[in-house]
Amino acid sequence: MKKATYDTNLTDAQWACLQPMLSKPAKRGRPPIDRRRIIEAILYLVKCGCPWRYLPADFPNWKTVYHVFRQWIANHQWAVIHDTLRVLVRRANGKRSRPTAAILDSQSVKSAGHGGQVGYDAAKRIKGRKRHLLVDTLGLILGVAVTPANTTERDGAQLLLGRVLGWFTWLRILWVDGGYTGEAFAQWVKGLRPKLKVEVVKRSDDLKGFKVLPHRWVVERTFGWLMRQRRLVRDYETTESSAEAWIYIAMIRIQLRRLA
Repeated sequence: MKKATYDTNLTDAQWACLQPMLSKPAKRGRPPIDRRRIIEAILYLVKCGCPWRYLPADFPNWKTVYHVFRQWIANHQWAVIHDTLRVLVRRANGKRSRPTAAILDSQSVKSAGHGGQVGYDAAKRIKGRKRHLLVDTLGLILGVAVTPANTTERDGAQLLLGRVLGWFTWLRILWVDGGYTGEAFAQWVKGLRPKLKVEVVKRSDDLKGFKVLPHRWVVERTFGWLMRQRRLVRDYETTESSAEAWIYIAMIRIQLRRLA
C-alpha cells in the first residue's frame, strides 16, 4: 500500500535523531514491524485525536501500535525519549542540561466517557482530570502528574515533586502561583530539597484586564502547546499513566520539530 504523507510523519533528520534512543529489537521471534511507522502512527494519534480503531490503514495495525504504546509506558520508554530530547533542545538553546529554575502549575481538563477515575474541580467547574506540570524556563517539561480534578494544587505538587526532584539537584528556585501559597508547602519543599526556594508570583488585586505575569506565562504557554494536540483537548484515557504518556508524546513531537 502506498505510504500517505501526513504532517505528523517524521522527516529523515528527525528519525536520525530519534533512532539511536530506541532499544534494539529482539533477535528472536517474529521480524519486527518498522518502528518508524509505529511512532509516526502514535504521533498522528496525538495530533489528530482519533480513536485507536480509526487509525488510517497505511499505518501498522492499530492493535500492534497500541501494544507498543502500552509496552513503552510500562518500561518508561516514552519518558526516557522525552527527557533525552529535552537535554538536546536545552543545549541547542545554549542552556545547561540540568536546569536551576522551574515553574509549577496545573490545568484541569474535561474527561470523555471513560471508566477511569475523575473528580470535580469546583473552582473551574470542570469534571475530569488535572494535569500538574513542572517546566524549565524554556517551557520544556521536567515532570508531569495526572490526578482527578478535585486534587488540590498542593497535593498534586507534592505527588509530582516527590517523583522528580531527586533527578534535578541543581534546582534553586521554583516559581508558583497563588494556589501553592502557604508555609506548610514551602516547608515541605525545603524538607525535600533544602536549597530550593519557593517563590509565589501573585496577580495584583488592583490589576484590571489581561497582563502577562513574570515566569508564570512560560508554563501557560506549555499548556497552550499541549492543547494544540487534539488528543489532549479532552482526557480520553482510562488510566492516568496513559494520560501522562500522551503528554510526553506531544512534547516529543514538539522537541523533534525544534531539533530537525
